[in-house]
Amino acid sequence: MKTDLFDFELPRELIAQHPANPRHAARLLAVGEGLRDHVMMDLPGLLEPGDILVFNDTRVIPARLTGRRGMAKIEVTLHKSDGGEVTQDSANLDARAPAQWKVFARPARKLRPGERVDFAEDFSAEAMAKGEAGEVTLKFNVEGPELLERLHRHGIMPLPPYIQRDSAGDAHDKSDYQTIFAARDGAVAAPTASLHYTPELLAAIDARGLKRTTLTLHVGAGTFLPVKVEDTRDHKMHSETGIISPETAEIINAAKAAGGRVVAVGTTPLRLLESAASEDGTLKPYAGDTDIFITPGYRFKIVDLLLTNFHLPRSTLFMLVSAFAGLDRMQAAYEHAKAEGYRFYSYGDCSLLQRAEH
Repeated sequence: MKTDLFDFELPRELIAQHPANPRHAARLLAVGEGLRDHVMMDLPGLLEPGDILVFNDTRVIPARLTGRRGMAKIEVTLHKSDGGEVTQDSANLDARAPAQWKVFARPARKLRPGERVDFAEDFSAEAMAKGEAGEVTLKFNVEGPELLERLHRHGIMPLPPYIQRDSAGDAHDKSDYQTIFAARDGAVAAPTASLHYTPELLAAIDARGLKRTTLTLHVGAGTFLPVKVEDTRDHKMHSETGIISPETAEIINAAKAAGGRVVAVGTTPLRLLESAASEDGTLKPYAGDTDIFITPGYRFKIVDLLLTNFHLPRSTLFMLVSAFAGLDRMQAAYEHAKAEGYRFYSYGDCSLLQRAEH
């Protein structure tokens, strides 16, 4: 499909710079046969007892570093760990963080394999290889818990470029850009649909008789990259690491067998669920990478409803929601959201999408 089909204009003032306070006060646009305006605390009443919400329990690490290549300043954002087999026991980066990572570097053009980047007196990395679009493979001088300790000491939260901050970041972002479910270190971007949940909203979800469970997908910085090719078939997705435990697979399969609907809270759980689902709609345990790229025409195997924020034009995520709910429906929903002043992107409002019948 032509990438231009997924383009739209967005006034800059609609790009949220901070989350709603409290988080469950965010607005919620229900997108189905029609469009209905709600707030997040209305969510339990929009679902049926027995439906199961699937959250991503990844935790964002302070993955943006500023260093020196000789006298030249360089900024790197960790993108994906590059080493070690992914297993059911390796969901938490804390014990296994490898020394080698794929990163996006600025400027990357002059950084050559073999050169060293110094971030602090006891923290450096060697450039191992160069990829496309500013991607570089770095090998740090520490790994495991030591690497995470250095990142927490010298790094800042890797906010997307449309959230305006100075080089030191914002102290509130350390908590604002983390979900209530965050348990497993490894993401360099937040699963933003989960940013709206609070203990009060979870209590209302439980009181409604809704089920909930978690999986892990360590979101990479590639999620913010625009699609630059003219045809979606020519776009190459960055892979991300995901884990679905046998227990989670069993819980979801049982809920679906009992007539409940699978509600993906965000595009990250949806992509991992669809990567792990069989053609008959049953879910298998999963441990590995996924680079699934979902565009209109994709046949969904397991997810029935999708909760997700409002996404960037020409992005793989707007393509995904258009595949899920229908391109015409999503274009109408986004025009409605703009006209009604909904807040867009990571810190913005949310939508509840009903899967289109093909």
